[in-house]
Order: sequence, then C-alpha cells, then structure tokens
Amino acid sequence: MLRRRVGGPSGPLVSALCLGALPFGTTVDQKTSFAILDRFIEAGGDLVDTADNYAFWAPGGTGDESERTIGRWLADRRRYDDVVISTKVGARPTVPGTGLETAEGLSAPVIRKAAEDSLRRLGTDRIDVYWTHIEDRSVPLEETLGALDGLVGDGKVAVLGCSNHATWRTERARATSRAHGWTGYTCVQQRYSYLQPRLDIGLPEGGHVHATAELLDYVRAEPDLTLMAYSSLLSGAYTRPDKSLPAAYDHPGTGQRLTALREVAAELGATVNQVVLAWLLGGDPPVIPIVGVSSVEQLDEALGAVALELPVELRARLDHAARG
Repeated sequence: MLRRRVGGPSGPLVSALCLGALPFGTTVDQKTSFAILDRFIEAGGDLVDTADNYAFWAPGGTGDESERTIGRWLADRRRYDDVVISTKVGARPTVPGTGLETAEGLSAPVIRKAAEDSLRRLGTDRIDVYWTHIEDRSVPLEETLGALDGLVGDGKVAVLGCSNHATWRTERARATSRAHGWTGYTCVQQRYSYLQPRLDIGLPEGGHVHATAELLDYVRAEPDLTLMAYSSLLSGAYTRPDKSLPAAYDHPGTGQRLTALREVAAELGATVNQVVLAWLLGGDPPVIPIVGVSSVEQLDEALGAVALELPVELRARLDHAARG
C-alpha cells in the first residue's frame, strides 16, 4: 500500500489510508471488527484511528469500546509491531449520559490519566499518535502542551496532533511548544471531503470542525504538518439513498460537485467513494483519509482507491467543479 510519513520528515511511515475504528465494539460487533482489522493489515494498512470516547453516544456505549476492541484484537493476533495506533484525549464525557458539555478537557492531570487509561485499554506501552480531540480554552496552552511533552519524554507517546482546533490555535500551540523546547503538534485532524459545506450553517455532529481554506494553506506552508481527514465519505451519503446530506451541504456547489464526481467515476470504472478518496490522497496538500467501515466489503471498496489513478485532466475537472 502507498505510504506517507506522518508528523514531519522524521515521523513514521504509515499507510496512506487510515482505518477509522469509531464503531468498533458498539455498532460493529467484535467479530466483524476483528475481520476488518485482519483485512486491513493483510492489505498493507497499519494506521488505525480511535479515541477514548468512542462511541459513548451509541446505545449502551461508555467510550471504552473502540480502544478495548482494538486491544483485544492486538492481544489475540499478536500484531503489536504491525499497527500504528492513533487515539485521542479531551472529549470523553465525565458524567454518564451527557455529551461534550461535560468533556474531560485538556488539563495536565486529565491528560496524564487519560493516556494511562488508553494504554491500558489498548494493551500497549506507547501511543504512536496522540491527539487533543477538541479545544479546551479554559486551560492554559502551556499546561496542556507541557503535559503532552511529558508523555513524549516518558516514551508513552511518539507523535502529537490536534483535532477540531481553529487554525490560529494550532499555530499558537506550535509556537508555544517551540518557545519552550517541547515536542509540538505535527498532525492536524479535521472533517474534510470533496463536498464542501457552508460555514455559516453548523454541522449536526457535535464537535465536528471542518477544514477551511486557511487550514489547507497553513498545512501547505508547514512541511512538518500532516493533515488527516475524518468523515471523508460523509458517513455513506455519497452513495446511500438512506443517508441524506446535512443542511450545510444544501447549496448550488454541491450539485456541481456531485455531477463531476459521478462523471469521473463512470469514466474510470470506479465507485464514487473511490474517486473521493483518490482526490484526497493526491490533493494539495495531500491528505490521509480516515475511513470508517462496518464490513470487510466496505473496506475493500476503500482500499481500491489507493491504487486508483486519477489522471491530471480528471482531477482538474473535479477541482474546477469545486471552485464553481
């Protein structure tokens, strides 16, 4: 599988496609989760993304399920050296039955405890990529960043990233880390796909922050920054009639983009989802898409995008529709 370096020139090489493990252990049962992980590794993938709160909103969910499922798979398959684990801190509710209004936040004590809890659930001694899942402006940046640097210094975390942060906050955090000689953020994770929402209408998913033109420009200018995109296939809305697009995507540009996307897919003999992923993989800046699936068949479709050649003229057509 095509590989990318995550976290700058000195970061680890990882698969260009990331497997999103959000539903593992809740809406996707353990047997199916294990089969998906087996197939992903067999195909040459290694980057698996989870969080310490997946999926607390599912019926019966607590937030432990995804990490625990990955941990059980790692222990059963003995594949500790074959997987790059990406997990997150900050958005786990502290009161059962509530949401982000009681999120754990990013204080130093929370970060230290949450990292230990994630390591225990995963059954590993190191988190390869550790993300601050959401912003916490109630805590000084120095406190959050100092705690994260301490985890790196202790060998418990390798690479740091921030998710759902405003671009200016990401830059301020990186500058703060540089000033203190700390390990800084070298990964950014935001919602991003081929279809673009209106930014004046909120997304229905709590906490989702969409990549902006400013963020893309920032990543282009910073060679040590890696951009990863969640909701890259919009939860199936590109292809499933039972999945409607949120109101934020209800604007003339969506129709133009969908028409171009379907035409390009037909010309290539590929699926719409594969073209979306190929567009992200070969974009400027290049993106590592995070793909969440609920079956091996869905994963195989996504894996087909890695080898899909998107000719220059077809990419230009997609880009033109996106600008239109």
